[in-house]
Amino acid sequence: MDIDRLDHLVLTVEDIATTCAFYTKVLGMKEITFSGGQAGGQTGVRKALAFGNQKINLYEYGNEIDPKAAFPLPGSADLCFITKVPLSEAIEHIRSCGVNILEGPVTRTGAAGSIVSIYLRDPDKNLIEVSNYIDA
Repeated sequence: MDIDRLDHLVLTVEDIATTCAFYTKVLGMKEITFSGGQAGGQTGVRKALAFGNQKINLYEYGNEIDPKAAFPLPGSADLCFITKVPLSEAIEHIRSCGVNILEGPVTRTGAAGSIVSIYLRDPDKNLIEVSNYIDA
């Protein structure tokens, strides 16, 4: 087996519209609608957040689609996103959206080397790390 990349992940959230509003406004992701799966016994429309070549599929808490994580709960994720925008500009934008930065900038280790990161929380209290690679 040779895993190449992450295609998508799933976040379980309290309110899909609130989550979409945050991730599109604050992080610049694109809200997409697609069909597939069953939620609450009905096949229907689903929401995701797209960025780069990846996406985050959204499940509403209590209305998840099987198969699912053993214990899907809002606020249990810790995600790191790399931005091409200088971190100083990202900080200014995040603050202009009324979002509190919990920590940073601080140096951390990313998948491909050293990163400088800031931390914030989404509406479900997931920890969100926004970073730049130092040698980029």
